[in-house]
Amino acid sequence: MTTRRDFLGTMAATAAAACFGRPLLAAPPGDIRFGCAAITWQGKDLDAIREVGELGFPGIQLRSPIVKAYGEKPDALKALLDQHRLTMVALSSGGVRIDPAFEKDDLALHTRHARFVKAVGGLYLQATDTRPRRALARDDYKRLGWMLTEIGKRSADIGVPLGYHNHMNAIGERPDEVKWILDSADPSFVKLELDIAHYQMGGGDPVRAIHEYKDRLLFLHIKDLETPVPGATGDLSRSYRFVELGRGKVDLEAVFKALADVQFKGWAVVELDRVPDDARSPKDSARICKEYLEGLGFSIGEQR
Repeated sequence: MTTRRDFLGTMAATAAAACFGRPLLAAPPGDIRFGCAAITWQGKDLDAIREVGELGFPGIQLRSPIVKAYGEKPDALKALLDQHRLTMVALSSGGVRIDPAFEKDDLALHTRHARFVKAVGGLYLQATDTRPRRALARDDYKRLGWMLTEIGKRSADIGVPLGYHNHMNAIGERPDEVKWILDSADPSFVKLELDIAHYQMGGGDPVRAIHEYKDRLLFLHIKDLETPVPGATGDLSRSYRFVELGRGKVDLEAVFKALADVQFKGWAVVELDRVPDDARSPKDSARICKEYLEGLGFSIGEQR
């Protein structure tokens, strides 16, 4: 049954789409829930929690330094998130090293982080990798897949699924590298946390990735990409920065269509590593992204 509130929300979304000059996407309510990553606030996590909540996002992704502040008092962080009506979608757990000398430490670190996520009432653990300063061999991808599997088994026992985050300047930068890693990892314990802008900058097509990994998508990072950066010199093929949604080269509408096509239901985290324009604040940039999504017909603040 359509309520007056539903009707008004649809009318508002339609008006926003017309204002932005974009077609309204037919996205079933609740299929995609949007969070916002605290990384934009550059370590000011308490500001991020407050302002992400004020903007109406139902979820937030925090980074591993938050464990230093709240590792011994996860209930306090949970209470703070509840106060601002936020779910901790994921914790950025850091890089996984393939050097056997660090195996014990890395397994312990990420397992501890998974316990923290569980204690805070969070959902997922995100891991990327640390690329060694040497040429890579195929065994390196297998080694990383094995390490991720071992971490994923431990986090699964805790009740926290693990997502591998593809990333520039990492072992999993290019599409083929992402595939080699995932092929070497047990799909029961290692899912994909697809970052669409990193994937595109690494030479891939995020739309194709969504279809290829549709059964393995845990959640996504939604961001836009500017490349090359204006005024850049040198190797322009490596010149890039991340920008607010709708201000770069990622075909975001095609991304959301692909998510609808594969019937993805889950979280998409708006992530911007830093504000690209010093005239704006992190909250300004997050608001721009939110308004872009609303212009596509998504409802952000009524999904909790």
